[in-house]
Amino acid sequence: MTNRYERLKMQRRMQRRIRLVVEERRIAFAARDPEPDFDAEATMEIPPLATQRAIGRVKLQQA
Repeated sequence: MTNRYERLKMQRRMQRRIRLVVEERRIAFAARDPEPDFDAEATMEIPPLATQRAIGRVKLQQA
């Protein structure tokens, strides 16, 4: 069994390691290339269906 001083020492060491890992990850995340801009208002063309499609077992009729 460890005494109080040794437990405190181990806790401090573990906390220091955790802080170092968190800082490392923060730096790595900040250094990443930013994701391309996404415009939520942009429109996208949806091509019309060329043939009849079936969804599950029900066939859709083109109007």
